Amino acid sequence: MTTASDIPLRRSVGTLRLVLGLLVLSAIVTQITDELLHDAFKPGEYFAYFTIESSMINVVVLLVGGVLALRARAETELFTSVRVAVLSYAVITAAVYNVLLRNIPSTGYHGVQWPNEVMHVWVPILIVIDWLFAPGRARVGWARLWLVVSYPLAWLAFTMLRGAVTGWYPYPFLEPGGPGGILSVLVYVVGISAFILAVASAAIVVARLEARRPTLVAAREAADREPS
Repeated sequence: MTTASDIPLRRSVGTLRLVLGLLVLSAIVTQITDELLHDAFKPGEYFAYFTIESSMINVVVLLVGGVLALRARAETELFTSVRVAVLSYAVITAAVYNVLLRNIPSTGYHGVQWPNEVMHVWVPILIVIDWLFAPGRARVGWARLWLVVSYPLAWLAFTMLRGAVTGWYPYPFLEPGGPGGILSVLVYVVGISAFILAVASAAIVVARLEARRPTLVAAREAADREPS
């Protein structure tokens, strides 16, 4: 929730969210345009990456969140829950890319790199900062963890089914025919899923603490007004 003193900050956050959303959109457009110009664009593969799909979600949520921050004093519980999911996807995208994928040599077209850095490094960092310091979050129930994991689970099911049919997987650690076999895939899937749930749980704790702040402030103000 938002107090009167938070309104100027919330409006500033709204503007920054709009800028960040447009930056993510420009990164995606730049990457697609560059690959098209070099005859390297494969839509079926490009849009199958978790990074790309979650980045497109980021564009929508950041732009909508920017408008809401400019026009409303607080978010709905549903929108804050969506932001929990977006935060979780951004953090896991950054972690997986920078820990598991950054140093793997590219086997395809090696295009412009700033969109990769935007989507895998800077946007996740800024989304975390936005979550920690932007006012207006609603109290989120623990049942919303299902909302967070529903998309990654659906993406994983589709990716593994498609890979079984086509032999192509967007990430090497998901390949059952890799060095570690299916057991290695299961370890990565369980580990990444647990990490997503941990990030989402921490975000929900922050949201629930934030929701208590206006009540505590109001109680202190009421106590100060009471005659001694």
